Amino acid sequence: MYKILIADDHPLFREAICGVIANGFPGCETLETEDLDSALEIAKEEDDLDLILLDLNMPGMHGLNGLISLRNDSPTIPVVIVSAEQDKQIVLQAITYGAVGFITKSSPREQMTEALQQILNGNVYLPSDIIRSEKPSGSIHRRHDESQIPPEMLSSLTRRQLLVLERMSEGESNKQIAYTLNIAETTVKAHVSAILRKLGVHNRIQAVLSAGNVDFNQYLKR
Repeated sequence: MYKILIADDHPLFREAICGVIANGFPGCETLETEDLDSALEIAKEEDDLDLILLDLNMPGMHGLNGLISLRNDSPTIPVVIVSAEQDKQIVLQAITYGAVGFITKSSPREQMTEALQQILNGNVYLPSDIIRSEKPSGSIHRRHDESQIPPEMLSSLTRRQLLVLERMSEGESNKQIAYTLNIAETTVKAHVSAILRKLGVHNRIQAVLSAGNVDFNQYLKR
């Protein structure tokens, strides 16, 4: 079974996430720590860790610098940020710096379990409600707008590719998309490859972030 390190300085939250893991993944082994230094040590000693759940604001983290340190020291261990933070730019930066997911502490237990399952299956988990949220006007918003997909690129996608991209933007894995659209998983993978090529992006995360505020209904009506 899985071995997961929970790095968080709040005992009550560690207890809560241990409960989520125990209910959702029976037999899973959990380790706990409350600061970055000890998390780095445990990651070095326990090289068979399947996942690290990392609090963004515990002692030693200094924001995302702690994530960078952990990724540099133990690059083979997937790291997920678990935080009360709900700023869209922080979420995007965490993924850019190597996190394989971002789970908000306010998420319902069922949603946390689903997020962990996606991540343990090898997928990236993004909180779709935050990714799709609008930001106030300002320099950050303008930079975000500049990263949006040009209409002509979206128009180049087939209807099925648009449907796949819509499901991707909701955080669904290829397996979930295949089930939802009633097609083979290999077909989904082919569509994803075509989507990346047509949108001029290099990976799934870039495609999802670019499609964050797209009104898919507008394009699916054609």
